[in-house]
Amino acid sequence: MSLQVVLGLGRSGIGAARLLHQRGGSVLVLESGDSPALQERAEALRVEGIDVRLGIPLEPSSFTALSSRPERVIVSPGIRWDHPTLETLRSDGIRTDGEITTAWEARGNVPWIGITGTNGKTTVTHLIAHLLQQAGLDAPMCGNVGFSAAELALERGSGPLPAWLVVELSSYQIESAPALAPRIGVWTTLTPDHLERHGTLDNYRAIKRSLLERSDVRILNGDDPDLRSRAASWDHARWVTAGSREQARAAGFEPHLWIEANQVCQASGPLLPADALAMPGAHNRQNMLMAVAVGLEVGLSPAVMSEALHAFPGVPHRLELIRRLDGVAWFNDSKATNYDAAEVALKALPGPLVVLAGGEAKQGDAAGWLAGLQREARAVVLFGAAREAFQQLLQNSHYEGAIHAVEGLSEAVPLARLIATERNCQAVLLSPACASFDQYRDFEARGEHFRQLVQSL
Repeated sequence: MSLQVVLGLGRSGIGAARLLHQRGGSVLVLESGDSPALQERAEALRVEGIDVRLGIPLEPSSFTALSSRPERVIVSPGIRWDHPTLETLRSDGIRTDGEITTAWEARGNVPWIGITGTNGKTTVTHLIAHLLQQAGLDAPMCGNVGFSAAELALERGSGPLPAWLVVELSSYQIESAPALAPRIGVWTTLTPDHLERHGTLDNYRAIKRSLLERSDVRILNGDDPDLRSRAASWDHARWVTAGSREQARAAGFEPHLWIEANQVCQASGPLLPADALAMPGAHNRQNMLMAVAVGLEVGLSPAVMSEALHAFPGVPHRLELIRRLDGVAWFNDSKATNYDAAEVALKALPGPLVVLAGGEAKQGDAAGWLAGLQREARAVVLFGAAREAFQQLLQNSHYEGAIHAVEGLSEAVPLARLIATERNCQAVLLSPACASFDQYRDFEARGEHFRQLVQSL
């Protein structure tokens, strides 16, 4: 039996290993670490009949030492696709695939809705899944949203097949899965991100675009400057805009959906109220339009979608209102892991604000974010590894509000409460503009900690 090697004992690696094993493959998991937690995970897989080896470095000698040559190697999203060892394996004729490919192979007979974009993809993914499920369709959500596609394929392996899979896809997942071809592809936005991994904006854009080019139906956000500037390069696409039809045509594209007289419209006329979704911000109108475009493609009626949009509870960690206390609203926007996402939050919420920012800084253009802080924030509380660099950025931009720097959120939250009272602010906003890995496992863990701190005030 041909051997398939899975790299990494994270959630996606475990899901891929179990799925391959369930499908009758010979599976070996290699993990470079060897902590007690990893040993526990390894033992759980061994009980199921899956071979696991810990403390194995990702280098060519680890593969030449195996008793049989692997047919292919499955790579978790956290490992660089251009890692020298992976390049060596490819040059030796060994196939490499991303974890999401195992789910595609197992569930490619179910139509996929693939959602990607720098910002907005999580909200759009949740919205689409909500619309389909409210309409009575079996359309589970998976991918880059906490439940891996392999885990879902594994869980649904023996039961009835879903009607659709709603799959959020990161650039890391797309670049490692060239076989993945969704029935419907959605592209929300494109701004510089993950350049430390992909090298250039052109590389990053090409990865995102490849997913849409393999999709039967392509839905694109015509309000995103980067996407709109390349409208002429698409032979067929369905563009949506939160502006009018005339504005879209002036920008160089014919819209599939647009907003006129506070109604979502298509060529045949109005569909549903543009304020059906209560989430704040113009960007959420764009998100709603992309979800509605998918709903129309799936066959949902405007009335069903309007009712579902009114009932949408929002997305955890994305402009999530946690509570109101002493006249101040507290918002958790922990998912804003780059400057552009944090700038969107500043456009969505009216000031004056106290903004909490910090974590592990990323490459990118901070100008729009800094301008948003100048406009909406009376004070900024900085925390985590980026606090000194961010303090310098704010000072260099001549930010006029108060700047405070603390170790972490435990100090930032009570300080923000004091500042909000003293400076008569409407809201406190956690919108870090940073990755979370300096202090937390992921942005969800950071957002949960913030939620606990705020609820205990």
